[in-house]
Amino acid sequence: MTSKIFTKPLPYIALILAHLIWGATFVVAKVTLEEFPPMSLALLRFAFASLLLAPFFFAERKKIHIKKEDLPKLIAIGVFIITLNIAFFFEGIKRTSATDASVLTLIIPILSVLFGWWFLKEKVYLINLFGIALGFLGALIIIGLPQIFSGTFSPQAFIGNILIILASISFVIGATISKKILNKYPTIIVTAIAFLIGTVTFFIPASFEYIQNPSWINQITILGILGLIYMTLLSSISAYFLFEWGLSKTSVIVSNLFQYIEPFVAVLLAVTILGERISNPFLIGALLIGAGVYLGTLAKEAHHRQHKAHRV
Repeated sequence: MTSKIFTKPLPYIALILAHLIWGATFVVAKVTLEEFPPMSLALLRFAFASLLLAPFFFAERKKIHIKKEDLPKLIAIGVFIITLNIAFFFEGIKRTSATDASVLTLIIPILSVLFGWWFLKEKVYLINLFGIALGFLGALIIIGLPQIFSGTFSPQAFIGNILIILASISFVIGATISKKILNKYPTIIVTAIAFLIGTVTFFIPASFEYIQNPSWINQITILGILGLIYMTLLSSISAYFLFEWGLSKTSVIVSNLFQYIEPFVAVLLAVTILGERISNPFLIGALLIGAGVYLGTLAKEAHHRQHKAHRV
């Protein structure tokens, strides 16, 4: 791998750039949500993203026939991976820190292995179960278990962390449903349909937000607009294509090595821009989750590749 990085560096640069973009998304989302109501931000993000993906969707659509019996699964993928995942994520990131959220989302590969074992009857090794246990222990520490015993418990942060976990669970349910669908259809087709489902389902809650507070539109600054552009153009579109292209030129395992860039970027930006602090329990929890992800997905290559474009 080392020699390939120097002889053919572009795929690796593409993967690094994709993960850098997704890592910064945690901080960008938190800042942008100070100006946008969560469901309204989600609606605008995926409405614009759907428009940008439309040409690619129709280009692939000419080659692919979507069967009617697959439509319920395609809709379910959109509901879980976009609607529920993003709704929980936005509501969670408003309440908790970007540092906690970025590390908690690392449990997604662990949850994927667990769901594959429970629902798809996939084989799981003892080392995977040990890794899953480590990951969940790390998640409990970050969620706030030590704070409960020390008396420094924050209900707001606790709720936010639970919502981030629910976002991860929703994402994995959608990813589990999509495994067979992705054998039939290109990822761009599944992604575009998921974005469209997200746009449609976010419309009603976003409308209620406008009815409750129609003046929020007048409070949007250039910073909020830049945040929306970042999440739409970079996080949902550009990083998606960078990741898919880099993956096509390398491998799932190689591309997975770069996923740990995301929490490092998120933590660095959260500390320098948002002024968040790193606690000892956070470091312990992060290390346990990192080790848990490695051991929990060992020899489970299929669970390394996720729908990165819609995770956050």
